[in-house]
Formats: sequence, structure tokens, C-alpha cells
Amino acid sequence: MTTQEVANKLVNYCRKGQYAEAVQELYAPNIISIEPDPDGAPVKICEGLEAVIAKGQQFQDMTDEVHGSEISDPIVADNFFACTMKMDVTFKGAPRTSMEEVCLYKVEEGKIVREEFFFTPIQKG
Repeated sequence: MTTQEVANKLVNYCRKGQYAEAVQELYAPNIISIEPDPDGAPVKICEGLEAVIAKGQQFQDMTDEVHGSEISDPIVADNFFACTMKMDVTFKGAPRTSMEEVCLYKVEEGKIVREEFFFTPIQKG
């Protein structure tokens, strides 16, 4: 798959809420996933497909309800693509909040090998 094809598939999966399916089909076994510093997420860097799957499960376990989400069309350049994601969510033990992030991906040999997320962490307390 080309970078554009991978980008389009990821966006389509995300728009359907099929995040696990996206990871299974589109991510390389050696994927690296990076969250923002400081305190952007419980796990800052994940390496490997199993670690990324576990991070996704951890996010689901922290979530009480997703009220809505949207993802932009991808912007592709060379073997990279970016998109924005917005989510209206209630985390367990926390008030309802809106999140917005820029997501950057690197593709090699038709698979996502790196993802990095940029957002302002939710203030605690």
C-alpha cells in the first residue's frame, strides 16, 4: 500500500470507531508510539505491536463514555501523513471534556512504523 492508501484506511477505520482493527491491519510489528510530555498519557513511549494494543486497551479502560469524535482528512507528504482528531469524552472519575490532537504517522513498506500525538494534556485537580 502507498502512504496515501494507508492514510485513507486509517482515517476510515477511525471514523467508524474501529481502532483495534486499524492497528491489526495497518501497524508494523516494530511500531513506535509516542505521547506528549509532560503528563500527556500514562504511557509515554510504546514499542512493538503488543505494547500499542495494550495502550489502546488501557485508554478504553480509562474511558467512561465517548460522546463523539471526528477525524480530518489526511495530509500526505512522502512517507508521512498527518491528521487531526477531536474527541468528546468522559474519563472515569472525571468531568466530560473535549480533546483535540495532531497525529503524525510514518509509513514504511505499507505499514505504520511510527505514530506521534501532539495535544495539550488535561489539567488534573
